Amino acid sequence: MIESRLEFRVRYAETDQMGVVYHANYLVWCEMGRTDLLRQLGATYAELERQGVFLAVSDARMRLRGSVRYDDLVHVRTRLSRLRTRSVLFSYVVEHADGRGVLAEVETELICLNSGRSPRKLPAALRERLRRALAPVAAEGTTDVLSGV
Repeated sequence: MIESRLEFRVRYAETDQMGVVYHANYLVWCEMGRTDLLRQLGATYAELERQGVFLAVSDARMRLRGSVRYDDLVHVRTRLSRLRTRSVLFSYVVEHADGRGVLAEVETELICLNSGRSPRKLPAALRERLRRALAPVAAEGTTDVLSGV
């Protein structure tokens, strides 16, 4: 299975008044992971959009497990969990880089849109690239990422 692994330090601007990362930033970090995974597969959002293919988040689920503070080192692991004709499901694990535990488990489902913002099938070439990122078991069915990552 192909997986993106990003490592970075929490920026001060990502924290709230209590000094912990504001929850919405986890979704931004997931976007970073998703973009990195697509790039590993030979596709970029910019390239897709030039071809009239847009991937829009249609659903997001997040389970917070811990907290992280300014300057802490964080890992975001991203992988593709499900591939359908018109949509893809990505799963993410955000964790302390030093092994202190999982901070969040996240899933985002993205639907494929055309330039008029109407649903469309994923282009065959993109579907093939995404298919390579799936484990053989996940390619045959669906997985519940939040319980199995």
